[in-house]
Amino acid sequence: METDFLKQLLIVLSATIAIVFLCQKLRLPTIVGFLLAGLVIGPNGVALIEGFAHVEILAEIGVALLLFTIGIEFSLAALVSVQRRVIWAGLLQVVVTVIVVTSLARALGAPMPQAIFFGFLIALSSTAIVLRIYQERGEIHSIHGRAVSGVLFLQDLSIVPMMLLVPVLGRSETASLWDVLWASLQAVVVLLVIVIVARKLLPRLLHHVAVLKNREIFILVVLWICLGTAWLTAQTGLSLALGALVAGLVISESELSHQIVADVLPLRDCFSGIFFISIGMLLDVEVLRQDFLPAIMQFLSILILKGGIAIVTFWALFGSISLAIILGFSLAQVGEFSFILAKSGVRHDLLTGKDEQMFLAVSILSMIATPWLIRIGHYFARGPQRRGTPVQEGAADDDAQAVMSPGRGHVIVVGYGVNGRNLARVLKEVGVPHRILELDPDLVRSATAAGETISFGDAARPEILRQAGIDSARVLVIAISDPSATVRIVAQARRLGPDLYIVVRTRYVAEIEHLYRLGADEVIPEEFETSIEIFARVLDRYHIPRNLISLQVEMIRQGHYGMLRGLRFQGKQLDELNRFLVGITADIYMILDRSPAVGKILDEIDLQNRSGATVIAAVRDGKFYYSFDADFRLRAGDMLVLLGSHKALDDAGQILKPASENGAQSKS
Repeated sequence: METDFLKQLLIVLSATIAIVFLCQKLRLPTIVGFLLAGLVIGPNGVALIEGFAHVEILAEIGVALLLFTIGIEFSLAALVSVQRRVIWAGLLQVVVTVIVVTSLARALGAPMPQAIFFGFLIALSSTAIVLRIYQERGEIHSIHGRAVSGVLFLQDLSIVPMMLLVPVLGRSETASLWDVLWASLQAVVVLLVIVIVARKLLPRLLHHVAVLKNREIFILVVLWICLGTAWLTAQTGLSLALGALVAGLVISESELSHQIVADVLPLRDCFSGIFFISIGMLLDVEVLRQDFLPAIMQFLSILILKGGIAIVTFWALFGSISLAIILGFSLAQVGEFSFILAKSGVRHDLLTGKDEQMFLAVSILSMIATPWLIRIGHYFARGPQRRGTPVQEGAADDDAQAVMSPGRGHVIVVGYGVNGRNLARVLKEVGVPHRILELDPDLVRSATAAGETISFGDAARPEILRQAGIDSARVLVIAISDPSATVRIVAQARRLGPDLYIVVRTRYVAEIEHLYRLGADEVIPEEFETSIEIFARVLDRYHIPRNLISLQVEMIRQGHYGMLRGLRFQGKQLDELNRFLVGITADIYMILDRSPAVGKILDEIDLQNRSGATVIAAVRDGKFYYSFDADFRLRAGDMLVLLGSHKALDDAGQILKPASENGAQSKS
């Protein structure tokens, strides 16, 4: 028995690996490949897997993880940020589709409960496929990308009442109205109890676990919450998937939500892939062959119906035919959540075996067609623009902020220690948008309370960097003390953001060159910056102009602190440094009361012959003097502008000093 399970698992994993590779090469969504693979390797295909009870168990886990992460990514804050027009668009698209499909099903003789259920199945679109395609096209933050994300967002939310109503619809013909209402009330009460208890306990539990800073325990607790809540709702007669969605919704507002998604994402992708493969296994090719023409007709009918409703809805609300066409073609397919509803409908006798097979065939065809539908939609959307029809894209722009899209040109700050905190304070003062990533949950909580845009998350994970908007960020500042994490973050950030400017703070001299090779634009070692500050102040005391001190500092930084690390400057850098050290410069010297120069003309002092410095100007009572005659005698308070080498200026300073200072120095 154990070896049979292992054999099935190996077959599924082998198919998954091959599919992901092939779809990547063909630029197709991997979900489409999973569905086709299930069709091929399943009992209705070449029968590599004849009985797939174990695969179904893994698929249930995949569904739970999929809905769990959807719930986490859905937040009340995101719902509040959705503008009114996008909310209406999403709700109308679902409601109108359910009403139209229900009416058509009733006209064809279907009972009312079954007709309503058909409306539920067809109303939902594929979040996983559509958003994946938009991400690959680089349009996820465009006007139509944000609008389609908002609508899909509301569709995913509508799965909750639909899943609650499936058991009610399933027994509505044999039960009285009171029985239906009582069953609905029980389901709602159970759900509310689970939500209230989970909302009180889960965030505290996650916070205490995060404080331990043990990733393994953190992931185990997250899985325990997901699967435990799913099992609990299943025990009360509700759906397993609904429980996972509720668990995700409950902790979506936690400051740890981004890290949870990043940690669960690999498991979710693996198990949800198995789920889509299991859906493909359910399709009976023989049934499809016998009813091929009806399946094609239903497939085309669904595309026309859903696409038409979406186009009319979005055109009416957004006033843009171009945007409406793109969204209509993007949402014309049947979604993955419809598979979950279909399995629940079979259990509650809302679908017969033949109906389920027909629905699976139509759904899989619509998913496979989605990449081409989106391309066709974009092609037709350009039609009104080519003909000169005014397209009111601006009307949709503000209202399409359905998704919390990352800012453009913002700064990502990794680490909220002293350096990160000071940088965030300055950025806030000057109005530069920024986001902070921090792994200390206590710091995250206190910063959130103070109004900072901060998230709990490991910046070494690409998922976390994407959630922080690395694709649109201008600068990444890494201000943490963990050298290994710093190296990983730089490598990931450079891969995800080729044009990103990366600034790294480090305490370790040995890491400087390695970080530059990984792609850092600027590496700031703390000890060397302290050394630079010290020598800059020392040079300033020796009358070296600030612009030359800045030149020296810039040379050291451009040389990756090589001079401070004991390396020698080569070629041009060495010539520049020599010119800096021995070149001619200027300084200003004030004549003090007891200076030997008081009352004398410049020829009597003879600075040029005695020190090598030349007086090029004098300032007296705010006036500049460039020529000096026999009447121009120096007074206390006069300022002389001197030109010469560093040694010449030093010697001139000694000559012009008050006699008491020179005497004290000679005695010492």
